[in-house]
Formats: sequence, structure tokens, C-alpha cells
Amino acid sequence: MSKRKKKYDQEDHIDETWLIPYSDLLTLLLALFIVLFSMSSVDAQKFRIFSKAFNDIFTGGTGVTEFQSPMPEGQMESPDERKKDKEKAENQSAQNVDKQELQKIQNKITAYIKETHLTDKLNTSLTDEGLLVTIRDNVLFDSGSAEVRKEDVKIAKEISDLLVIDPPRNIIISGHTDNVPIHTAKFESNWELSVMRAVNFMKIILENDKLDPRWFSAKGYGEYKPVASNATKEGRAKNRRVEILILPRTGG
Repeated sequence: MSKRKKKYDQEDHIDETWLIPYSDLLTLLLALFIVLFSMSSVDAQKFRIFSKAFNDIFTGGTGVTEFQSPMPEGQMESPDERKKDKEKAENQSAQNVDKQELQKIQNKITAYIKETHLTDKLNTSLTDEGLLVTIRDNVLFDSGSAEVRKEDVKIAKEISDLLVIDPPRNIIISGHTDNVPIHTAKFESNWELSVMRAVNFMKIILENDKLDPRWFSAKGYGEYKPVASNATKEGRAKNRRVEILILPRTGG
């Protein structure tokens, strides 16, 4: 009787030895995913979230296909990518602020132009390069001359007051001509004439002791940056000009 009972006990007992290799397999898989995930250079918080997700899966919590992403969308980026995105956003914000400042300066200069009835001789435009103030050469110079006319020195000095900006900005003054050849005792080319017009105008601007010369530079482009066709008288008149470029503080 005891032998028969013992035999029945052995038959009723379920063989669970297969659980050991299965458990080992799950452990190895979990270790593999943890190692792979840690190699992706994520931070500790994401590591804990991801580990918990796998732990829940292997302990029978939720199926893989049913489990929601342990990381919010947009946080899968690497630290370098997040840093670049942050720098991009900050740069865009700085550019917007800078553009607003340039618009205020433009409004001030435009108001001066209207008050002094110089709308046909001066104009402003906000470009990708910065705030551009264009002065027709007939406001400042006689034909073929690089000396600012005495009657126009006052205008040059008034313009210098408009360039007092706090904090200061880099400003480029450039001279431009039409394509009509010039050859005088002083200037052998339009290029030289344009350079000296920019320099002489800048000298008067910098007589204003509120302006720091370190923020200014002068250039001459001659006939090589026309804004209109040199085929007409009107076009050549537009090309003979001095430009003041007030630069942005930030790059694009």
C-alpha cells in the first residue's frame, strides 16, 4: 500500500526543472538590453525608466506591444542634440530682439529724414546684412570730388548724432560710383574716388566725440555694386551714393 501511494505522489508532481533555464534566459535578455541601453549615453533618469519598463514586462506586468514609450516624445535626443536645439532657440530669440532694436533705430533715422525734407536724397532699408542708410552723392559731394561740401557738413554731423547707439554697433561706411570712367589728377579710377568719399565722410562722422572709431570702418566699391542700370541717367544717379550699414549684433 505504501509503495502504491509513493508511486502516485511521483506521478502527481509536475516537473518544474524547465523554469531554471527559462529564468536564466530572461535574466540574460534583461542584462543585454540594459547594457545596450547604457551604451547609448542616456542620463540616469532615462536609464531607471527603461529598466523599470523591462522589469515590468518580464514580471508579467504588461506586454511589449502594449507598453507605452518610457520616454516622452522629443526626449530621445542625445545630450549634444538637445544642446544644439537649445543654442538654436536662444540664437533665434537673440536675432528677434536684435531686429527689433534695428527697427527702432530705423524709425529714428526715418523721422529725421522726414523732418529735414530729405526723402528724395536719403532712405533706409532693413536687410539681411543689417540696417542700411543710403545717401545720394549729390547730398554730400560735387561731381568727381571726394570732399564733403561745406553746406552739407551740417547734414553729416546730424547723421552722426543718429549713429550714437547704446550699446554701440559695428558700422561700415561705403562709397559707390556709376560706371562712367574718371581720370583726374587726384583719382585714376572710380574705385579710388569711392574709397576717399567713404573715408572723408567717416572723418566728419567721427568728429562726434560720442562715437568710438573702433566700431567704424570704410570701404570703396567703385562701380562694382550698382543698385540700378548704368544705361540711364537716373540709374547712374542712384548708383552714385554713400551707404551706412549698421550691423546686427548676432549672426544669421
